[in-house]
Amino acid sequence: MSSLTHFDAKGDAHMVDVSDKKITARVATASGWVRMSAEAFEIISSGTAKKGDVLGVAQLAGIMGAKKTPDLIPLCHPLPISKVALDLTLDPDLPGVRISGTVKTTGQTGVEMEALTAVSVAGLTIYDMIKAVDKTMDIGGIHVTLKDGGKSGRYEAS
Repeated sequence: MSSLTHFDAKGDAHMVDVSDKKITARVATASGWVRMSAEAFEIISSGTAKKGDVLGVAQLAGIMGAKKTPDLIPLCHPLPISKVALDLTLDPDLPGVRISGTVKTTGQTGVEMEALTAVSVAGLTIYDMIKAVDKTMDIGGIHVTLKDGGKSGRYEAS
């Protein structure tokens, strides 16, 4: 367990002390998707969902989710987020919605968890808004695609 930073020498969970880390510009991007029936896809595409603008609401929910990450993930540091951007793209080949979220900060720790939370909350919101039409939707593929800044440097998913 010594290589896992969220555990102390005894194996107990603790918040990592980042006070000695340099303050640097940091960015993370995550992506995922919501796969659904052709009927649900058509309703979102045409903008005729009974609950309103599915993609617009999901985008706002994802932004809010990123800002609430330390309230949801017990050992996450609260960070001064400087940007959250979500891109929700209709993909008829799924059929469904592809979600990409980017979070930026200048701080002592990264924003991967915030990017992952943004994508997750956006996906859950899509599900919530269209579940009356399709309860079989599949939310998946959520992963970090880019992380940059800090001493570990740049990571890009292949």
